[in-house]
Amino acid sequence: MSGAALVIGLGSIGKRHARLLGELGLDVAAVSRHGDPALRCHASLAAALARETPSYVVIANETAAHRPTLAALAEAGFAGTVLVEKPLFDRPAPLPEHRFAGLYVGYNLRFHPLLAELRRRLAGERVLSAQAYVGQYLPDWRPERDYRRTASASRAAGGGVLRDLSHELDCLSWLFGPCHSVAALGGRSGALDIDSDDVAALLLAFERCPAATAQLNYLDRPGAREIVINTARHTLRADLRRGSLAIDGEEHFFPTERDETYLAQHRSALGNRRDTLCTAAEGAAVVALIAAAEAAAAGGTAVAP
Repeated sequence: MSGAALVIGLGSIGKRHARLLGELGLDVAAVSRHGDPALRCHASLAAALARETPSYVVIANETAAHRPTLAALAEAGFAGTVLVEKPLFDRPAPLPEHRFAGLYVGYNLRFHPLLAELRRRLAGERVLSAQAYVGQYLPDWRPERDYRRTASASRAAGGGVLRDLSHELDCLSWLFGPCHSVAALGGRSGALDIDSDDVAALLLAFERCPAATAQLNYLDRPGAREIVINTARHTLRADLRRGSLAIDGEEHFFPTERDETYLAQHRSALGNRRDTLCTAAEGAAVVALIAAAEAAAAGGTAVAP
């Protein structure tokens, strides 16, 4: 591939995006307060746009900064393609008016071949129930950094399990259609020195799945990511850490390197191939679902997103 890309934010995920875009053959620059000797870095978006001519922009700064960054990019008249790291925003908000060629949200797990196969297998099935579980011990995420100083640990920065681990909410919506109601429990367990939520348990009803649960936490050691689905004919158990899909107990394996899902996502975004990408509208629906879950947990009642 050829062309130029701009990555905004050089935390761990921003660095991954920059590296992979370079591997795809793009000329990559970045916006970062801290800089990176391997990249042309600019202190601000305005400075970057004055010196660079990207056709593809990846917004990978703190979640709370996504909307103002997207608004600034739109106000600058950018007309290329934009990928916003998940979640789209830290709270529900309208999209800014823009001229982007495409606007997508970085739910790269949609590109995992195991989930693609799961979705294919569910076509035409009557789904009865689903259970999603994801847990990962926050202090182990970025061993080189004090977890208490990361954006994940800060509610103001847009941290917390519902946002950091919202892949599960997107996956359930991708598999089963819009969510109609959510009840929730959770918050801060006190096990970690953070001011964001570290555990959430959700009870959800989707358009094509009347009874679903999702648990997300920063507490699981060594970590797990699984989805179990019962249909009228089969039980499907997807284990994303093992890359296995068991159908009525018979296992099929989909070994996949993590980078491959990101590379596939970038290729699709660069080509504006929208069949698997998370659209801005779908990303906004996940943000609305997160807000509804928080309202449900606070009020003790089920809430329609």
